[in-house]
Amino acid sequence: MARPHANRSGTDNKSHRGFSRRSLLTGAVSLGAAGSLGMVGCSRVPGEGKVLGGSLLDTLRNQGSVKIGIASEPPFGYVGDDGQATGEAPAIARVIFKRLGIDEVTPVPVDFGALIPGLKARQFDVVSAGMYINPLRCEQVMFADPDYLMLDAFIVKKGNPHGIKTYADVKKKGLKLASGKAYAQIDYAKAAGISDVLVLPDQVAGLDAVAQGRVDAFAGTRITVKSAVAGSGRVSATEPFQPVMDGKPAYGAGGFAFRLSEKNFRDAFNKELLKLKANDYQELLKIVGPFGFSKADMTDLTAKELCG
Repeated sequence: MARPHANRSGTDNKSHRGFSRRSLLTGAVSLGAAGSLGMVGCSRVPGEGKVLGGSLLDTLRNQGSVKIGIASEPPFGYVGDDGQATGEAPAIARVIFKRLGIDEVTPVPVDFGALIPGLKARQFDVVSAGMYINPLRCEQVMFADPDYLMLDAFIVKKGNPHGIKTYADVKKKGLKLASGKAYAQIDYAKAAGISDVLVLPDQVAGLDAVAQGRVDAFAGTRITVKSAVAGSGRVSATEPFQPVMDGKPAYGAGGFAFRLSEKNFRDAFNKELLKLKANDYQELLKIVGPFGFSKADMTDLTAKELCG
């Protein structure tokens, strides 16, 4: 989730905020046969880590469709009841790709940990999942500028009986914490000295674990947590807070990821994204507002700054 860079504790929203939303993807991921998208019109595939201009955008324009990788995580990106991609990132993608001359957007749902491997294997053309931008991921993929900046929160039992506000509280009180697979919150917890974090598939599993008393809290982004607990009488969401790593704020800013070989594609996308951010983010907020994002989540931070 990339953008605003405001220290939510009161500093200006445009000040720099840090790096991560979910931990860097690790481990090999088995994928099906790579799709043909991205291969057509390419005379060669660049070596690992090599950045070239790329001709994928022209190919996608000619065929009129683009495949986006999503991780089935509301409200960032998921498949709706109608079978279409929805959420903050797919909604932005649909607008921008249309302006780039690509009318059809096809979702490819995968596990979050399979997004970068799937992109590199050409299973889809772009990651559209609100992925946190950080230096380690920037070594593997090329990011557009972030479209949001996010604080953390916890799912806790109704009324927050343990008074949990931060990771330090979890550590100090010896409580049991869970988070989602490949979430950056796992790293935040470990930085606070919490060595044993139960890793669950997603926030829905986290809600159940808290409600059943298997853990005392589930860590996620403030918008993921808020979405999960909506309408639940069993659990609550804590107030959003700024996570810290190594004594410094760890800012979660998310954006779209592209293969390193497709700089032209990324640049064209980024140009349209910056247009959406113009005039105090008015157009962008119209797109992402229905998914719970507000002006406080906007940012003018760049991918270059986040990649370090």
